[in-house]
Amino acid sequence: MNATQAPAMSESQFQSAVIELAKLNGYRLVYHTHDSRRSQKGFPDLVLVSEHRQRALFRELKTTKGRLTQEQFDWISSMQLAKLNAGVWRPEDLTNGHILKDLRGA
Repeated sequence: MNATQAPAMSESQFQSAVIELAKLNGYRLVYHTHDSRRSQKGFPDLVLVSEHRQRALFRELKTTKGRLTQEQFDWISSMQLAKLNAGVWRPEDLTNGHILKDLRGA
């Protein structure tokens, strides 16, 4: 597998890998909705907070081909306009270093 190739993993495995990487990089507070049917439509999958790094990240997790719903786009774009660190991560972002860079604030 080359550096830009996405690892073969399920959404659940991807989320677990992201959470593990976040914890290894000082993100002590990790929130994700277990049952989104009772949550606000489109709110990002993960909220990651590191007091040590003084960072809070809001991330929607998508498969390589997954598309944002209109509600997800609205949340992320509005958060970005409000100067919050919000975005989308995909499995290939694990191998190309994008997630680690975001977690470290580089």
